[in-house]
Amino acid sequence: MHSSIADYLPLDTLDTIAEQESENYKNAQPFSHGVYDNIFSQELLDLVLEEFNKGKKYWREFDSPYEKKFQMNSDISMGPATRTLVYHLNSAPFLNFLEKLTGISGLIPDPYLHGAGLHKIPPGGKLGVHVDFNGHKRMNVYRRINVLIYLNKDWDIAWGGDFQLWCAKDKKCKKSVPPLFNRMAIFSTTNTSFHGHPEPLQCPKDRERVSLAMYYYTANDRGNQNKKLHSTLFLNKEGKIDELGKKNPIANFAARVMRKLSPTS
Repeated sequence: MHSSIADYLPLDTLDTIAEQESENYKNAQPFSHGVYDNIFSQELLDLVLEEFNKGKKYWREFDSPYEKKFQMNSDISMGPATRTLVYHLNSAPFLNFLEKLTGISGLIPDPYLHGAGLHKIPPGGKLGVHVDFNGHKRMNVYRRINVLIYLNKDWDIAWGGDFQLWCAKDKKCKKSVPPLFNRMAIFSTTNTSFHGHPEPLQCPKDRERVSLAMYYYTANDRGNQNKKLHSTLFLNKEGKIDELGKKNPIANFAARVMRKLSPTS
């Protein structure tokens, strides 16, 4: 790959999407979102996928009744293609695209990749239906946009792992999006943007559901986010909200420490 911005961001394509799809994005149900295929060059994403598990990675494990996944946001652990793509996804041209598409102005990228970066879900893993943590304490900003870039080549939709968008009112899935290679899903994060893939993955043992996640924030406009900051809020089987870590902070802290002390893949 070369190092010009065009090798990482197809600016003409993004500009066309923003112009043509903005109203569709804003009016999409059950909440504002858009799904766009084959935006990035296959060569670039092949490199990102090749780097995904190479080198020393500091994976954070999430293992609870609601989720089983791994996340890695260490810049120094990413390969050169991944690191450069992340840089461009945090740059002004991509922010301008997101603002034009979503109608949300003043977007702020997260250089710390808090909760973002590389995500992988192993066979049998899942991500329960939830709304995301709504703010970034370190930067004192509110979360407004998620961008998910899927890296799953030759993915069999029978394996599951669809990105599901749920209606907060009747607590039902309204749209299901397979996590196919070079598919970008963008959605506005609010206090009712319930999403996830609650059914365990049925992929073979040598496969994982992998993606690159990027989150964007605003400083003075929290949109439809709660003012009080909260962590991820999951829907339990009764359709009620469960905020992990809130009921027993000492036990949860001990569990996190033990996971950090344990070797990861």
